[in-house]
Parts: sequence; C-alpha cells; structure tokens
Amino acid sequence: AGIAREQTSKLGVMVKFLKSGKVVICLNGRYAGKKGVIVKTFDDGIDGRKYGHCIVAGIAREPLKVKKSMSEKKVEKRSRVKPFIKMVNFNHLMPTRYSVEVDFKPLGITPEVVANDAKRTEARKAVKKLFQERYTAGKNRWFFSKLRF
Repeated sequence: AGIAREQTSKLGVMVKFLKSGKVVICLNGRYAGKKGVIVKTFDDGIDGRKYGHCIVAGIAREPLKVKKSMSEKKVEKRSRVKPFIKMVNFNHLMPTRYSVEVDFKPLGITPEVVANDAKRTEARKAVKKLFQERYTAGKNRWFFSKLRF
C-alpha cells in the first residue's frame, strides 16, 4: 500500500503530478529522509523495471550553518552540497508541494547513465555543480535545508 502517484480530478481523469522538477522525499534505503528532485519519470516502467519509477537527483549531505565570524575557507567548505542520483520506485517517494526550476536536460541523465558507474559519477559531478550554483545564489532555501523530523 504505497502512495498513489496519480490523483483523480472532478472529471474522473487521472492526473499525473509526479513530474520533472517536483521535490520529493525518499522513504526507503540509504537516502531515506533525504530530499530530491525528479529528473525523469517512467510511468509505465521500462524493460527491467515493470513498475512506475523515476530518476531522482537529491542531496545526500546538506550544507552546514554558516556564521559571520567564520573564515572564507571554512564558509566555502561548510557550503558544499553532496548529491546523489538514483532510480526510485514511486512507492518509495513522498511528493512535496515544492518544485525546483532546474533544467536537467543538458546533463543527459538517462537510465543508461544511472546504470553505468563511470557515467553516473560524471552526472553526479554535473548535478553537484548545478545544486552548488543554486545554493550560493540563495534559491530554493527549503530544498537545501536539513529535514527535521
């Protein structure tokens, strides 16, 4: 009994709300309780995975708090974001009301990239750069804060 990935509108038509850019919380596994953004969805599944799933790019380690008295070097070190990229079943995600306007298309993250270790490492570096830029710009502050529960 997982979370339904579709909601019914007044007309009775199923509405897909887990779309690219939606902020989700991972519920199972190594990154349980961590925030992520949906990169690409596969509603009907693909070859190896016959169920609805998606590629999630998330934050494995959030940036730490920074004070005025800290040195520039320390601020830079504490402001680092550690990302992850993972294929996740829709049942193991909890959608939030937030969305992040990030364009993952130029990064070319596909199921083949997620399956291949070397390509996934390169993609993770690109995602890190993207997240780092958004964090330093001060955008999406809730997304980069640690989830308190």
